[in-house]
Amino acid sequence: MTRKQKKVLIRICVSAILAVLFCVIPISSPYLRFGLYLIPYLIIGYDILRKAVLGIFHGEVFDENFLMALATVGAFVLGEYIEGTAVMLFYQVGELFQSYAVGKSRKNITDLMDIRPDFANVEQDGKVIQMDPDEVPAGTVILVKPGEKIPIDGVVAEGNSTLNTSALTGESLPREVTEGDDVISGCVNMSGVLRVRTTKEFGESTVSKILDLVENSSMKKSRSENFITRFAKYYTPFVCFGALALAVLPPILRMIMGHPANWQVWVTRALTTLVISCPCALVISIPLSFFGGIGGASAKGILVKGSNYLEALSQAKYVVCDKTGTLTKGVFEVAQIQPSKGFSKEELLEAAAYAESYSDHPISKSIKRAYLTSDAAAGVGEIDSSVVSCVEEVGGCGVLASVNKKTVAVGNAKLMRKLNIPFEMPKQTGTQVHVTIGGKYAGYILISDVIKPNAKEAVTGLKEAGVRQVIMLTGDSKEVADAVAAELGVDVVKSELLPADKVAEVEKLLETKGPKEKLVFVGDGINDAPVLSRADLGIAMGALGSDAAIEAADIVLMDDDPAKIATAMKISGKTLRIVHQNIVFALVVKFACLGLGAIGFVSMWWAIFADVGVMILAVLNATRTLKN
Repeated sequence: MTRKQKKVLIRICVSAILAVLFCVIPISSPYLRFGLYLIPYLIIGYDILRKAVLGIFHGEVFDENFLMALATVGAFVLGEYIEGTAVMLFYQVGELFQSYAVGKSRKNITDLMDIRPDFANVEQDGKVIQMDPDEVPAGTVILVKPGEKIPIDGVVAEGNSTLNTSALTGESLPREVTEGDDVISGCVNMSGVLRVRTTKEFGESTVSKILDLVENSSMKKSRSENFITRFAKYYTPFVCFGALALAVLPPILRMIMGHPANWQVWVTRALTTLVISCPCALVISIPLSFFGGIGGASAKGILVKGSNYLEALSQAKYVVCDKTGTLTKGVFEVAQIQPSKGFSKEELLEAAAYAESYSDHPISKSIKRAYLTSDAAAGVGEIDSSVVSCVEEVGGCGVLASVNKKTVAVGNAKLMRKLNIPFEMPKQTGTQVHVTIGGKYAGYILISDVIKPNAKEAVTGLKEAGVRQVIMLTGDSKEVADAVAAELGVDVVKSELLPADKVAEVEKLLETKGPKEKLVFVGDGINDAPVLSRADLGIAMGALGSDAAIEAADIVLMDDDPAKIATAMKISGKTLRIVHQNIVFALVVKFACLGLGAIGFVSMWWAIFADVGVMILAVLNATRTLKN
C-alpha cells in the first residue's frame, strides 16, 4: 500500500469512528448536531469537494466528484447527516479499493516488464564507471557482469555466457552466446563476464522500444473504451438534469393538484438517483480490463500496441501466414544425403562442402555446417581452402571447382543438364543439390527449411480459437509449399509469390470477408511490411531484436513461437468477455436502481451499494484479465 493510500485509510477509519460515536451519543441541539457531523464529513470528503469546485471553474462540471458533492451536500441540507457522511465514506472506500487494484495491476506489469537497465558499465582509463544508458554512444564497449541486465543492443566483443531472455520472450529457456553473437538489451547475463560493443543508442535499443510500446498501449483505445467515454459524456449531464426535474416537477404538480408538495421527499429521491447514477464502475473497470489483458499478454512475451488491437484480435476469422521464418525456422539444413553407386555419404558431403567453401549462400552455408559437424570432419576445425582451385560460379545453376585436383560440380538439375550428366530425382521435397566428382554423378544432397516444433500446434490452436481459414503465402516452390501445408494442416496455400503478389492475395481476401470479420497477417515484420500494414491486424513473428518488426506490426511476438498467436486470441477473448460482463452488470444494476430510486423504493443506503458495490465488483472482475 502506498503512502497516499495509507493516508486515505486513516481518514476512513477516523471518519467512521466519529460518525458511529455521534450516532450513539444523544445530541439535543440541531446546530451542535450539524457541527459535529460536519467534522467526519469534511475529514473524509474535503478532497472530493475540492475537486468538484475546481471542476466547475475548469468547465468540467459533470463528473463523479460533482455528483458526490451535490448528493452529500443536499443530504446535509435536508438534515440527513449520517446518510451524507456514509455516502462520502463508502465512496472513498470504493476509491481506495480501486486505487489499490489498479496499483497492484500496474505493479504486476512493471514486475513482468522490469527490463529497463539502471546503468551501463563503461571502461575508461582502466576503471569501470557506471553511466546512464542514455548517455552511451553507439560503438562503445560496455562490461556486463553476471546477474546484470544487458543495457543496450550490441555484439559480444569478448567472453561467452548464458542469457536469460524470459523478460522479453516469456520463456525460461536460456540462450548461449559467444564472441561475435548479437545480444539485445533487457536480457540478464547469468554466468560469464561479457564485453559488448554497442550497435545502437539506448533510445533505439529493443528494451527502449518495448517499454515505449507498453507505456503507450493505453493511448490507442478500443471501441468499448470509446463507447464508455462517449456514454459518460452524455449520461452524466442527462442524470443531473433528470434529478433536477425529479426534485422540482412532482412537487409543483402536486401543488397544482391541491396536494402537499412534499419537497423533502422528492429532493431526497433526486439526491439518491444522483448517488446511484455515478458511472465509476464503467469508467474505471473497462480500461482496467484492457490494461490487465495487455499486461497478461506481456507476461507471455506478446506485446500488444493498444487495446484496440487486443479487441480486434477476438474477431479474427482469417489468419494469413508467411512460410519462411513464421511456420518454418528460415534456416536451411541438410535433410538427406543420397550417394550414388561407388560413392559414400562422407565423400559426397566432403566434396560438396569444399566446392562451396568460397560461397556465402544460405544453401552453401548449410552444406559446410553439415560437413563440419559430421564424423567425416572429425578433428578438422575449418575447411582448408588451399586444396580448392579453379572455382567458377555458374549463374542460377551452381558452382564448378577443383578439389584435391578432382573436378567437382555442385548445383541444381539445370547444372546437371548443362554438363550432360544423368542424375537421380529425389522423392522427397526440398532444395536439390546434385554433385559430380571427376565427371561422374556422385549423388544428391537434399536441403530443406525446417518446420518449427510448434507450427502444427499453432494451426490447430487457431482453428480451435474460431479462425475460419488458415492461409499460407510463400515465395517458395509449389512442391515445397504444398508439402509444408499438408504437414501442418493449412487450409489454403499460395506459392511462388512475389511481395506484390502477397498484397494482391490479401486484398482479395479483404474483399470477400464479412464486415465484422478481421483478417490477420503473420509475418517476419521485415520482408512482409507491405502486407502487415494492409491487413486488419499485423502480427510480427521472430521479432526478438528486429526493429522493423516492432515498428511494422500491431502485435509483436517476442519469441519465435507461432503457437503464441492462439494464446493471444484466447487472452483477447477472455478480456472482451470480462469487459462485456462489466458493461452489462453495471448498466443493469444502475438503471434498475435509478428507476426504483425515482419512485422512492430505494433508500440512500441502496444508492451507496449501487455506486460503490458495483464499482468494487466490476474492478474485482476486471483484475481477472491479469491471470491468463
